[in-house]
Amino acid sequence: MPPADPSPAAPSVWRRLLARRAPHRRSGSGLPARSAIRALVWARRASQAGFAALFLALLCATAFRGTFTAKADTAIRMKWPVEGFLLADPFVALLTALASRGVYRGMAWSVALLALTLVFGRVFCGWICPFGTLHHLTAWVFPSRYGKGASRVEANHTHGYQRAKYYLLFAFLAAAAAGSAIGGLFDPICICVRAIGLSVIPALQYVGGHGLAAASSLNERHVQAASDAAQDLLAQTVWQPRQFYFHQSWFIGSLLVATLFMNRFIPRFWCRVLCPLGALLGLFSRFALFGMEKDHAKCTDCNLCLVHCQGADSPQGGVKWRQDECHMCLNCETACPEDVIKFRFLPGRASTVTAPDTGRRTALATFAAGAAAIPLVRIADAGSLDANYDPRVIRPPGAVEERAFLERCIRCAECMKVCPNNALHPALFEAGIEGLWTPILIARIGYCEPSCVLCGDVCPTGAIQKIDEKQKLGIGQAPIKIGTAFYDHGRCLPWSMQTPCIVCEEFCPTSPKAIWVEEVDAEVRASTPGPNGEPPDMKRVHLQRPHVDPALCIGCGACEKVCPVQDKPAVYVTSVGETRSKSNVILLENTNYNAPG
Repeated sequence: MPPADPSPAAPSVWRRLLARRAPHRRSGSGLPARSAIRALVWARRASQAGFAALFLALLCATAFRGTFTAKADTAIRMKWPVEGFLLADPFVALLTALASRGVYRGMAWSVALLALTLVFGRVFCGWICPFGTLHHLTAWVFPSRYGKGASRVEANHTHGYQRAKYYLLFAFLAAAAAGSAIGGLFDPICICVRAIGLSVIPALQYVGGHGLAAASSLNERHVQAASDAAQDLLAQTVWQPRQFYFHQSWFIGSLLVATLFMNRFIPRFWCRVLCPLGALLGLFSRFALFGMEKDHAKCTDCNLCLVHCQGADSPQGGVKWRQDECHMCLNCETACPEDVIKFRFLPGRASTVTAPDTGRRTALATFAAGAAAIPLVRIADAGSLDANYDPRVIRPPGAVEERAFLERCIRCAECMKVCPNNALHPALFEAGIEGLWTPILIARIGYCEPSCVLCGDVCPTGAIQKIDEKQKLGIGQAPIKIGTAFYDHGRCLPWSMQTPCIVCEEFCPTSPKAIWVEEVDAEVRASTPGPNGEPPDMKRVHLQRPHVDPALCIGCGACEKVCPVQDKPAVYVTSVGETRSKSNVILLENTNYNAPG
């Protein structure tokens, strides 16, 4: 049996047991401290679950499951603000503001998150962030290899590698000041949209679709009915009616799995080590009105606070608390049996470190590296815009000029997720290193729907402008062009093989059609050579050889998509002639040399 009144020298385990028996009360509050803080912990868990569910609901809603009309007066928009989490992201707002020297009005929501941080600290990381919640859930399902012993305590101490996220933040901000929003590659909300939207959901669709199709093939009426109902429900709520594919989705998904797997070695790996948004919020949290106070004299070094700490912010007694690292999970106060830790408004700062632990020289070096990286990749990349414009870089309709596009695009993949024809895909190096995972159109997979403007509707930064159907279709004005189609006569059936085919002309959506046909009569072989080498018979055939009118072609890619030549289409679209560029032109007579810029 434990002693009835243990002395300070008694084993700490008995002190913890007795501490759990007695109701702890805050001085002057009259409320049981453990009950109150446990209620807040459960509130945090409910907040995490609620915001994660909201994020997934908005991500699944980032899809068009209806039909389009050619009427310009029929506006088709997203019913919900599916880009809401990105609009409230202060890291994204700061990146685009520095890179473009302007502020997109939708980003005003990020000010609310900064205000919340100035009051409560990094509550976004512990209560709201869907990527943080995903890491938390992964650690719960696949616990860290450190368990809950001394190794777990050591893992949750503050470590020097936690500075890395601040250096990444400084480098990305410097790169933004140099004119590139490439830091969006590391933004946690962008990662969630990109990885889940382009990898996880299509993979689930592939597995689920094949599984339900196999169930539908069974000779059992009830199973078939349930399978059909499930397919209809999932196609209307989770994924698109047909299977979507995205370039580099395997790589994007593998990076997500690798990042989650790192939680086995460093708890909350992304949040502690790499997250630039968490670093930015950590800089602002130093001014927070809500924080921790410690009574070091009461601490018995039981280390229960460290066992359950999410941020590795040194909650234990005898050391100073790292306010910029704390996720406000409140686990430390719940676990503490001695009432050492208290969270309150306007706490004393004697046992608090507010500034991030970064070296001045290293911080300056990362700033310099980030600023220097952008001109270096621009002059070294053979596919850069200034030296060799890659014809495969076909941007979505409404995209701003390429340099401005790279200043604003955060690689969130919202436009790719919402594209109804699966036409937009993440670029690899087509637009250079700086353009990694920015959207490009691959017409062979899907073409740009003529009356669709959803990509601009969901873009959170203005990289793709919010145009309407009249602007895109060219009603009362010139239509928006994203490229021009060309023919490879050596592969085109009517041109090279004297075989009738007008599929491209039939599918051309412009009015009048940008593809017109030349009527010709030609002689073709009617049979193969005879057994004795007799020449084959010949016959006359009427052909319609297609041509492109570059003044009418909008580069939608419908002709390339439907071309019956399977391996490499006989008609293909390049970016030349796009509306957004004054230099990437094909018809010189349409160029306005007196235009400003």
